[in-house]
Amino acid sequence: MGFYSRSSKTLPSFWSPNPGHDYAPINKDEGGDDPTAAIEPASRTVSHTLRERRRYNLLRLSSGLGWSILFVSILTNIFTFVGLTRASPEDDPDAIFSNWGKPGTGTEDLAWYPTDFLRDVVPIRCHSHNDYWRKVPLFSALHVGCISVEADVWLFDKKPELFVGHDTASLTPNRTFESLYVNPLVELLNGSNPQTEFYNDTRRGVFDYDPEQTVVLLVDLKTDGAKTWPRVLSQLEPLRSRGWLTYFEDGVVHPGQVTVVGTGNTPFDLVVQNSTYRDAFFDAPLGDMWEDPSSANPPSIRDGPAHDDKNSFYASTSLFEAVGIVWGSFSERQLGIIRGQIKGAHRRGLKARYWDTPSWPISVRNEVWRTLIKEGADILNVDDLKAAAETEW
Repeated sequence: MGFYSRSSKTLPSFWSPNPGHDYAPINKDEGGDDPTAAIEPASRTVSHTLRERRRYNLLRLSSGLGWSILFVSILTNIFTFVGLTRASPEDDPDAIFSNWGKPGTGTEDLAWYPTDFLRDVVPIRCHSHNDYWRKVPLFSALHVGCISVEADVWLFDKKPELFVGHDTASLTPNRTFESLYVNPLVELLNGSNPQTEFYNDTRRGVFDYDPEQTVVLLVDLKTDGAKTWPRVLSQLEPLRSRGWLTYFEDGVVHPGQVTVVGTGNTPFDLVVQNSTYRDAFFDAPLGDMWEDPSSANPPSIRDGPAHDDKNSFYASTSLFEAVGIVWGSFSERQLGIIRGQIKGAHRRGLKARYWDTPSWPISVRNEVWRTLIKEGADILNVDDLKAAAETEW
């Protein structure tokens, strides 16, 4: 039954301006059987029509919902495809080293190193913590723009090499301070300072984007400092002889392409033993440098070593030891500690660095990074190089 009959030119009763009857009027004077017997009650007609209309509306709704889902799915696929096509091939910091260590590449004994992969890398203020854990120590960090790397070194009796690793179980004969750091830096800087008819200088650093940027080599002594530190200085000779080390001489610090900083068991007295010349510096204790951040007057000099930019480069401390656990964001008390420590480091001309920062949850890690940079920390101690190189965190 349709809603409108062309033959009768009448509307169904539920559209009638005078509804309320559930029967059709008849002329009782006419003979024959009662015509109302063959007519369905109006309520049944209305009910049937309403069911048809509901079914029709349901079909329309289902169809619209299906088309909406299809449309959203298509858009999602398009955006995903565009995102993948626009993604940088350098999203994996180690992608260019995919053949590292494979037979036939010349890298089995660390004999091959790239020399031109830094030409478009922008230096960023990140320190590659435990850098020797990278697929390619030094290079993985430099490739994302880190300006500082860390090497843990071990010295053993009757062995001239300084071995690099987190603990003794991770040491191998061919992973040494020279093979992983000193020699590669020499090769990189040789490549950055070619002797040609167009250029014959030696002042450029490893980053083409910023040739004046120094690379900080933080050397963490794991064995006896009095024995290990002289060996470190000795093995820096290839960089020293080419004039590529930052050095202090006659009261003046001369920046170089590589700045060596001793930490861990490095003895401060050996670092400053020569009062007129040094080309390696100390990682000073940031925890001892707190000053009232609201005071304009520097505190009186305390007893103990006088750390400044003539003998030290970094001033570092554990974030956990300094402020405790960070629950989501820094409290005012924690911010006061950080501000005071950073103020004390900067007054001495040192770069403030916090290690032992949280790596998880990611939201807390990012908040810590943002806050430290905002409050004036000079370098971020990072384990996740890719995350540190992101523009948004």
